[in-house]
Amino acid sequence: MRYTLYIVLFAALALASCVETPNFDNTPRIEFNSIDKYTVPDPFSGPNAQKDSVVITIDFEDGDGDLGVTPEERSDTTLLNTKYSGWGNYELTILRQEDDRFVEVPSAVSSKLFFPVLKRDGKPGPIKGKLDFSQIFFYSRFAQPTVLKFQVRVRDRALRVSNVIETDTISVPLD
Repeated sequence: MRYTLYIVLFAALALASCVETPNFDNTPRIEFNSIDKYTVPDPFSGPNAQKDSVVITIDFEDGDGDLGVTPEERSDTTLLNTKYSGWGNYELTILRQEDDRFVEVPSAVSSKLFFPVLKRDGKPGPIKGKLDFSQIFFYSRFAQPTVLKFQVRVRDRALRVSNVIETDTISVPLD
């Protein structure tokens, strides 16, 4: 009985050691996963006020795992403005449907976005996973239901830019 337990443990260890390290490119690659909308209370705007939280989920992979910005980098605005000029490490472009085409909606809120370091051990190596981003849309008396979709791209700490993905459409309140 005891030898059977040793054989099972040895077999489990042998199988676990057979896992190959993925060979991803060092330029990040992303894919659209999902887009979801949650209508939630907005107590700051009034007792019955609501807002829509749109959550965009993308799948990512990166060969050297250098995705994200550290808290120290976030607090150094000179570094951020120099290194990540124009946009952060997450770019979100909002597109509004007008008739049969989509046009870009200028947005100061989504012009410079950042996400934290995703590989916490700091060692170079492949990384793969999901990244969620939430965008809030407030209801107001001037807001109209509007069909939107989003384009997303990310860049790593070496400033290598991913491909651009596009989400499905969703309807939210927009002024």
